[in-house]
Amino acid sequence: MMILVPLDFSDHAQRALTCALELAEPLQARLTLLHVIHLPAPGEVDVAGYLSAVEAVARQGLATALQRVRQAGIEAHSRLVHGVPWQQIVDTARALPADLIVMATHGRTGLQHALIGSVTERVVRHAPCPVLVVPLRAAGAQAGA
Repeated sequence: MMILVPLDFSDHAQRALTCALELAEPLQARLTLLHVIHLPAPGEVDVAGYLSAVEAVARQGLATALQRVRQAGIEAHSRLVHGVPWQQIVDTARALPADLIVMATHGRTGLQHALIGSVTERVVRHAPCPVLVVPLRAAGAQAGA
């Protein structure tokens, strides 16, 4: 079984990774950790300098996450790609092929959600496999509750 775990290195994504690790062991699944670098519009920034800096941070974040997974005894590898995040997640899930995508939601609602859209929502609508969405914990919620 292959589980795809998109990571943006936020606390929310770390919760999704924890969930994927909890699923991987009993399912004897392998994990693919994915980070998508969303390219800025032309003229917004110096693309070469931007990519160099962002890729260095992303590679370090993936290496740290990969080490965490392997220390848990789970087989894993990572991928770093460029493009529109939801589309790259769906395309990667298709190419692997993934049996499950485990990802976080940032919990945007209202106007912010309408203006920005939701990567998670688009992945759920277009994914070639089931998507497990790990929600935010309510403020003040205790672990294990």
